[in-house]
Amino acid sequence: MPTSVRVKLSVLMFLQYFVWGSWYVTMGPYLNETLTFTGQEQGPAYGTTALAAMLSPFFVGMVADRFFATERILAVLHIVGGLLLLYVSTVTTFGRFYPGLLAYTLCYMPTLALSNSLSFHQMTDPGKQFPGVRVLGTIGWIVAGYVIGFLGFGTSAGMFKTAAAASIVLGVYCFTLPHTPPAKLGHAVTVRDILGLDALKLMKERSFAIFVVGSFLICIPLQFYYGLAGTFLSEIGVQNVPTKMTLGQVSEIFFMLVMPIFFIRLGVKWMLIVGMLAWTTRYLLFSWGDNGALVWMLYVGILLHGICYDFFFVTGQIYVDKRAPGDLRAAAQGFIAFVTLGVGMFIGSLVFGRVLDMYRTSGPVPHNWSAVWLVPAVAAGGVLLLFALFFQDRDVPVGATDPAVAKARA
Repeated sequence: MPTSVRVKLSVLMFLQYFVWGSWYVTMGPYLNETLTFTGQEQGPAYGTTALAAMLSPFFVGMVADRFFATERILAVLHIVGGLLLLYVSTVTTFGRFYPGLLAYTLCYMPTLALSNSLSFHQMTDPGKQFPGVRVLGTIGWIVAGYVIGFLGFGTSAGMFKTAAAASIVLGVYCFTLPHTPPAKLGHAVTVRDILGLDALKLMKERSFAIFVVGSFLICIPLQFYYGLAGTFLSEIGVQNVPTKMTLGQVSEIFFMLVMPIFFIRLGVKWMLIVGMLAWTTRYLLFSWGDNGALVWMLYVGILLHGICYDFFFVTGQIYVDKRAPGDLRAAAQGFIAFVTLGVGMFIGSLVFGRVLDMYRTSGPVPHNWSAVWLVPAVAAGGVLLLFALFFQDRDVPVGATDPAVAKARA
């Protein structure tokens, strides 16, 4: 891959995640403190990304991959998305905010898959070249946190305006990307293909079924962190929340680099267990910590993000790739993404909103955060226990003599 193309793709990834990181982390404090939305309004607001994640494969599979050059549709989606974010920054009622944000996420979420596919198309060896490009996305998220913190937009609509400006810039920039024709031009695509329903055959294998169910269930308490961590830190008086939350992405980069070492020592099952244990531990630290003598617990909880994300999500993707036969790998990855990042996270967004309202108080801190964080801690711990007891990772090469896999393929 030429250096000029690598640079262009790296800038694409940087801006792609800068846009998301500009508003996603600090939207909670903005909705809670500035717009004074209830928990049952904040939850659905965060659920827009999960809902869009469930719907975006239809757009990508039935429209983007069949009719339009990838760089052009990326450009249009980001420019339209930027204009929608400007609208979102001007509204203050849930009845207008929610539809606007949902419309925006329906534009943004497809771009995650499209930016990846464009990058893969331009690479000669994606396995070696993509990680070095994709890491710029994590760096973009980190920089976004610092920019929002520096500008003082942690609880103001300025976060959406910043993201809107970056989105429009990114949209214009996408017109300069290498031409990438539609991936499935002239091919018929079905709903079954898009949702990866062919991967349901693999559910005949007990361990794979347990993995899918466990991943779905664990994503429900996982959404508490994404939706409530910023609100929690802001309410208890932590300063410059956007910048401090980026510590999680810093640890994500570190643990991504050392993951191969842990794979050799732990294997898939224990990697997943450690990831689930990290989520439980993080919530307990948030429940017990404060902004005084125990503030270190909050920082440790944030720094655990590298283990939480890499050991669970990345390891899960690797496990799916290993267990699925070659002809079902793409379908299996699409299916597990739909179940976890889509359905699981969406249900989690509805649950955390109700829990937040349940523990509202009349004291100086509007919510009983110790009680709030115990809910996902117990839930994640329960899923971890069931997963540890019933999941078995039989280390059989793909396409070998594992009878369960052979039966799944039949």
